[in-house]
Amino acid sequence: MAQDTGRTERKASKGAARGTYAVGDARRQKILDTAVEHFAQWGFNASSLARIAADCGITQGGLLHHFRGKEDLLLSVLAQSERHDVERLFGEPAESVAAHFATVVELAADNERRPGIVRMFNTLVGESGNPEHPAHAYFSRRYARVLGYTVDLLEAGVARGELRPDTDCEAVGREILAVMDGLQIQWVLTPDSVDMPARLRGFLDRLLRDIAATRQAVLPDLVGRRGPGGASTTGPGTTGPKGSPHRR
Repeated sequence: MAQDTGRTERKASKGAARGTYAVGDARRQKILDTAVEHFAQWGFNASSLARIAADCGITQGGLLHHFRGKEDLLLSVLAQSERHDVERLFGEPAESVAAHFATVVELAADNERRPGIVRMFNTLVGESGNPEHPAHAYFSRRYARVLGYTVDLLEAGVARGELRPDTDCEAVGREILAVMDGLQIQWVLTPDSVDMPARLRGFLDRLLRDIAATRQAVLPDLVGRRGPGGASTTGPGTTGPKGSPHRR
């Protein structure tokens, strides 16, 4: 009987520990979610741990139980967002450039459902131009990594014969990132007037037709789609000029 009682007590203790961990995890996630909104609205420098803690219904000391300080909280927020994007964009190697472009459009649609994250990134990217900013190294590495991945994917497309051999892969990669960032800024400013996935889809479709080795290239989900004014985004006349900046 004593042994049974001991086992019961150990099970109860483990159950209580799991419950404590669950509460701690939920509180940590609430802090991260709240920090996203604060960093988006005020940036890193003007954000306050005390205000973040108050909005979470805890003391600043309670917040510091989970994060060592404001810089640690910022980097934790960025790391969480990074994991989400990596899973969506880099989870599995794309079978083609067209398939990768379609995934990029899906990521833009996903970002429309995460307005706080998008606003935060726009704010922090501007701040992190200062080398002393705690996120400067993070954003420098992030852009280098995403650009490198995109260039490698485009070069693989050239090697497979999917893209024209004279495609300037680095220039195209930089242009894609610039358009994505520009559309995000426009969407944050006027979300009701900018269809971010549609605009990005139209750009990538025109780009693909410009650099593709065959004129039949099209993003997987674009066949027959109508653009603004009823113009087809997959019809003739969407290829770039002969002196295209996408070619060497």
